[in-house]
Amino acid sequence: MKSLRSSLLSSFLPLVAAVLCLAACKKDQHFPQSPYFDQADQMGRPAINTVFIKAADKDRFNQTTPSLMAAAFGSEMKSSLLGVNPGFTTNLLGLNADQFIGVLSTDVLNASTKGKTTFYDGTNVLTGRALGDDVIDVELTLVFGGPDGSANPGLTSDHVNGNDAPFLADFPYLAQPH
Repeated sequence: MKSLRSSLLSSFLPLVAAVLCLAACKKDQHFPQSPYFDQADQMGRPAINTVFIKAADKDRFNQTTPSLMAAAFGSEMKSSLLGVNPGFTTNLLGLNADQFIGVLSTDVLNASTKGKTTFYDGTNVLTGRALGDDVIDVELTLVFGGPDGSANPGLTSDHVNGNDAPFLADFPYLAQPH
């Protein structure tokens, strides 16, 4: 009998807590009819906002529709690019500063529906993003590596060469927590 009473009590405690919380709400408090979502950060290409957008503009960048980003932030991003790498001419993709910023300023993750999914593998470029892709090293190489990727070797890697635990072969693919 004691375990049945304990079981019933533990089953009803969450319900009692919910009722008490609702009863504590003011009657005139307005709750929206539809869910409220707040976009906190665009992360199609990690670190782009962090490096190329001034602190005062980060929230505005995150709230801008990607198709409008180039017009709104292109010149600021180009100034930042040339600020961190004044010697930038072209990068490993053959893009000059204007072309490169044109690619970066639309902060979306491209996805190929007919080819390999990768951020960059030496052949495929920005066709998606695989879990094991070293996105930061790719971005550093494109910013600092020059036309063949070998310029400024001390600036083309964050020296984090993989996840700290292996990814799974099956869904959900993410490494087991540890």
